[in-house]
This record gives sequence, C-alpha cells and structure tokens, in this order.
Amino acid sequence: MVEETPAGRSWVLWALAVAGLGILTGVLILGVASARLEPGALRVFLIAWIVVPYVLSGAVAWWRRPASRFGPLMMLTGFVMGLTPMQWSSQPLVHSVGNFFDMLPAALFLHVFLAFPSGRVRGRAERVLVVVMYAVTLGLQLVKILLGSNPDSLFTVVDAPAAGTVVEQVQLALVACGLVLGTVLLHRRRSGRERLRRRPATLVVDAFSLGLVMLALLYIGGLLSWSFIEPIRLITFAALGLAPLAFLFALLDLRLARGDVAGLLVELQSDPTTDLQAPLARALRDPSLRLFYWLPEFGTWADQDGTPTAEPTSSVDREVRVLSREGEPMAALTFDSALDEEHELLDAVVAATSIALENGRLRAELRARLHELQESRGRVLEAGRQERQRLERDLHDGAQVRLVALSMELGMLGAAPGTDDELRTRLLHAKGEVSASLEELRDVARGIYPAVLSAHGLDVALESLAARAPVPVQLSVSLTERPPPAVEVAAYYVISEALANVGKHAEATHAWVCVERQGSQLVVDVRDNGRGGAKSHTGSGLDRLAVRVEALGGRLAVRPADGGGVEVRAELPCP
Repeated sequence: MVEETPAGRSWVLWALAVAGLGILTGVLILGVASARLEPGALRVFLIAWIVVPYVLSGAVAWWRRPASRFGPLMMLTGFVMGLTPMQWSSQPLVHSVGNFFDMLPAALFLHVFLAFPSGRVRGRAERVLVVVMYAVTLGLQLVKILLGSNPDSLFTVVDAPAAGTVVEQVQLALVACGLVLGTVLLHRRRSGRERLRRRPATLVVDAFSLGLVMLALLYIGGLLSWSFIEPIRLITFAALGLAPLAFLFALLDLRLARGDVAGLLVELQSDPTTDLQAPLARALRDPSLRLFYWLPEFGTWADQDGTPTAEPTSSVDREVRVLSREGEPMAALTFDSALDEEHELLDAVVAATSIALENGRLRAELRARLHELQESRGRVLEAGRQERQRLERDLHDGAQVRLVALSMELGMLGAAPGTDDELRTRLLHAKGEVSASLEELRDVARGIYPAVLSAHGLDVALESLAARAPVPVQLSVSLTERPPPAVEVAAYYVISEALANVGKHAEATHAWVCVERQGSQLVVDVRDNGRGGAKSHTGSGLDRLAVRVEALGGRLAVRPADGGGVEVRAELPCP
C-alpha cells in the first residue's frame, strides 16, 4: 500500500475545498432563484453555516490525522448537507436528486457525533444504531418517493401518495427515536463512570448532544405537524453549525497544550522530586489523567502513594499508555480518549518526563515498602495482643482458679473443730499469703491483657481503671459503637500508662480522661493538674506506647496542658 504524501493530501484537500465552494455557490443560486424557499436568505445562510464549518473542520482534522476517518466523515457530512438544497430547484431531475438526499444528513450527523474523536463508532449499540439510521434515511426515503409522496419527483413508480405518507410518518418516528437514543449514548459518554473530563472534549460532546436534540425535535415536529416548526428548523440549523466550531476549539486547545510541555520541563527542573500526576494532568489539560507505576519487586501496579491497584485498562472513553524501559513496563497513564489522537503531544510529554517517571517509580516503591512495614508492624501487634489475651485467659482459668480453691481449703481447715490454736494461726497466715499472691496474680493478668476490655468494652474497662487510679479521675467516653480490638487495646494502655505516670511523677490531685470519635479517628486525651515535665521518646512507658500507636497508623503527643500539668493525646485510626 502506497503511503499518501503530504503534497498529495494537500492536492486532495484543495480539490475538496473547490468542490465545497462550488456547492456553496449552487446553494446561493438555488436560494435566490427558488420560489419554493421561504424565508430564502435566512435558509441559505443557515445551510452555508453548516456546510462551511463541517468542510473546514473536516479538512483540518484530515490534514492533522490522515489515518483517522473523522475528518473525511465531517467533510462528507458537509457536502451531503450542501446537496439537500437541490430540492429547491424547479428543474425536475435536480429537485428529485435533492429530495432523495433530504433525510440522509440526520444519519450522517449521528454518525459523526458518535464517532468522535477517532472516527470509528466503538460500541455495538452505537454501530447498530448508525446502520439502522442509514437504512431508515435512505431506504424508507426511496420507498416513499417510489410511492409518490413527492408529486414533483421523477422517481415516482406507483401513484399511492397515501401509502407514501404512512411510510413518511414511520420514517420520521424512527429517525426521531434514533436521534434521541444517540443523545442518550452521548450523555452516557458525558456523565458515565468513565466520563470525559477534558473541558474541550466535553464541550464538543455537549455541542453534539444539542444538535441531536434539536434534530429530534425537528422531526417530532414534522411528525406531529407543529405550527411553529419553522423556528425549530432555524434553531436546529444554528445548533448543528456550532458542533464543528466546538471541535475546532478543541483542536486549538490541544495545539496550545503543546506549548505547556516547555512549562512542564521548567517545573520538573525546579523540583525534580515532585509527584508527576498533577503536572502531567495540567500539561495535557486532562484533570482525569491518572499515573500508575509498575513495582517489579512486588509484582503489582501501584499509585503514587505506593498503594497496590489493579492493572490499568482502557474502556470506551478511557485510554491507557504503558511506558516501558528496556522491555519492562515502568509506568502507565490513563487519560481521556480524546487525547489518543494526539500522539505527538503524548510522545513529547513522555520524553520530557522519562527521568522524572523513573524517580517517581522509586518513590512509589519506597512508599509501598513503608506500607508493607506498617502492615507488618500491625500484624506483629495483633499477634502480640492475641497472645497476651491467651495468657490472661490461661492464668484466669488455671492458676487463679487453683489459688482460689487453695485459699478456700485453707480457710475450711482453719475453721474445722478440733484444730489447735497454733495450727489455726498458721493456716490463717497461709490463707492470707495465698490471697495476697492471688491479688498479685490478678494484677499481672490485668497487665498482660485486661479481660474486662474484651468482655464488656472500652467504657466499662476505663471505669474499672479509673476506680483503681491513684488520683480522682473525671471520665468522659463518647462512643456509639465499639472500636476494632487493636484500637481498643491501644487506647486502654495509653490511658493506663498515663494515669500510672500521674500517680508516680505528676504530684497531681486530679485527672481528666476523654475518649471520643472524631471522623475516622478515635481521640484519647488524658490531662492532669500536676507539676508537668513528662516527655515521650525517652525510653519511658510513653515511648513504648508511641511505638504501639504509630504502628497502627496513629500518633501520640505529650505536651504541657493549659493551666498546668501534662496532656497526653493519642489519635488512632478507627475506620
């Protein structure tokens, strides 16, 4: 196959431009000479308003993208629209040919609008709709002409105008339904889950939708014989002429976007460590653009934050470009399908950001490692929590039960009749030692894992903790539902350690504990009125608590409280 040269394409475009000029001249002559046309001058202007933009926009699109069908399709639509005024002629053959093409522009407009931007109708429903519209506008048009619906046509075979009128009514109804369905399909493209988000592309689709809606109203008005059909016709022609102008604006916007590549280079030079998604979206003028990195060590795709994602895939209105280095994928861009025709622009942006993309992938990989480390720490904490809970349960069900039984047995022996006083005294002393050991064992069990927490929840556990605190505690717990177990345990130990510090170091007379849910966080706040001076990250219990809190993705702060004393504040993620 011989590749078309720019010179050859230029010659073809010049020939088509001359043909378009000839069509416009013919339209002007027919409009001036025709007695059928009312109002003549306005209708001629509106036909020219449609023909010129479609032919001009099609020529520009064809010149820029010779492999795309969109440009030739737009030019064909303009030329066919220029043939329909032939029915204004009083010459029978010219009038008959123009009448045959009268309904064809409706199918062409629908085809053009649904084929934006690639020139190909993608979805099966859209393809079926376009084929049906061509069959209705050409096939039924020929049938009704053959039946004599137009008495001035040379193509009449059977003089059955009543039957021709019925066919015409069916044709108008089918065309109107097809145009409404086409509007729905465009609206899905405009506002669906994978909607167009580039402002110029959205403007084009909006202009196309307006044209289809007005065409549908025009044919519905013809079907129902509305008396105000002529104003609707004029508004429809005006709306149809706006569509190619919106398309030219989109092309101009893409041309201007190429100049933003230089700005992208300057931005990357000033800050080479910046995340690339936002600068790329600005350079390509596509806010819906998303950037993903391939992490070979993890064998997965990830976003800029290192969060694993599914493999990027294309859809009806979204395209994917995978960027590779030495045969291995490095990154992927998902963007509005309107950009897929701008290969030079995409290539320029990719070339300008190749080094920054590699840096971005390294940052994403580092963040993925941090996520993995945080999840690992969380798993270790959870395993430790479960093990402490098991130990507490074993102590409660084993050693504590046996000690209680032993204490009761000693008490019974000491109270038995016939026991001498010395033995009774020794048994009572042994019973006291067992009771003291039992109490110490219960303290150890509570330190390992507070059973009341798992059995009754954080609020009851904190009431028990406050009752044993070394100073009076004002407790406020505002929870509508229980937090996850790991969060409950962390909050409990933060409060336990903070109250223990109040008793050991603060010289306080009062403490306040507040636990509440704030959005997606559980906020724990412990304050006292002591002498202050407590710090975290000094090897103390608070330091160990900070590690526990941070492992859950939260943070712990120790700072002077308003009015004196110390405030310990923990913010724990609580989804």
